[in-house]
Amino acid sequence: MNTTSDLRIALMKKIGIVLLTGATAAVALNCFLQPAHTLAAGVNGLAQLVSDLLVHGSLHLSLGVGAWIFLLNIPIAFLGFFKLGFRLMLWTFLNILSVSIFTMFVPLTQVTDNALMGAIIGGVLLGVGAGFSLKYGFTTGGLDVVSLVLSQTTGRTVGNFMMLTNGVIALLAGFVYSWESALYTIISIYCMSYVVDIIHTNQQKVTAFIVTSKADEVAHAITERVTRGMTILPSYGGFTKKESQTIMMVITRYELYDLDQAVMQADPDAFLNIVPTQSIMGNFADEKEQRKLKVAATFPNFHGENHDDTGTPLPKGDLK
Repeated sequence: MNTTSDLRIALMKKIGIVLLTGATAAVALNCFLQPAHTLAAGVNGLAQLVSDLLVHGSLHLSLGVGAWIFLLNIPIAFLGFFKLGFRLMLWTFLNILSVSIFTMFVPLTQVTDNALMGAIIGGVLLGVGAGFSLKYGFTTGGLDVVSLVLSQTTGRTVGNFMMLTNGVIALLAGFVYSWESALYTIISIYCMSYVVDIIHTNQQKVTAFIVTSKADEVAHAITERVTRGMTILPSYGGFTKKESQTIMMVITRYELYDLDQAVMQADPDAFLNIVPTQSIMGNFADEKEQRKLKVAATFPNFHGENHDDTGTPLPKGDLK
């Protein structure tokens, strides 16, 4: 498959994610959350609140939730362009437009009169859109932008920051509607955050143990796909009685697919064991640091050769 085809497929995937996010958010808001007076997370929840207050207040301003989602996201979008970059925020802005437009056109319908069910399903639907958006490198706008910046800075999961920043939304639901609505709002936000963490796995780390007789070939294949260091240990087969090597490395779950493909390409007979990692200490590059390593060509094998400590190129097969 050529580069043009790859770019076209990637573009179509992102467009599909934008449309999916808009559709799922609109259904969540208009069919499950709004009828039950349960606020969504982030700016979507604020848009619900502002819309209700203005409609039932003294101004009687009937401006739909979809329109308020767009208006409230404008200042955050401008901030995101400076903090997160043009490419990410371009797709984020398209996401905001998609959610706003879909919310305007999906009719307000009460699917269930069970408020708990509405909170759960609404939260899951919002989490699906937010999670896939983050997985493909952009956000749904609003407090997602704030959560992503904090996640990149601290290494904690995006879902945890969403829970933290959306705590005030639950309080507002209690003051404006009822404390029962606040409880349902908390349940909805928790469901959304849980789904986001399942889909957007960049901050969830695992340790990979790869037992192979072709350690150099496997190591080079991995470094072509994954910007991570590794340790190669001697090993001995208890059943086969043959010598081998074990490659140990820590990666994120998001990199697991690339690692599996690299290992199977270099050595189809390799044994791969993935172990959940609770915590790590030391240098573990985040996405920004990985991009800098690639651009600076300071990571082995990005330009076809490796170097020793003095900068002298090493022969292929001698991975430093």
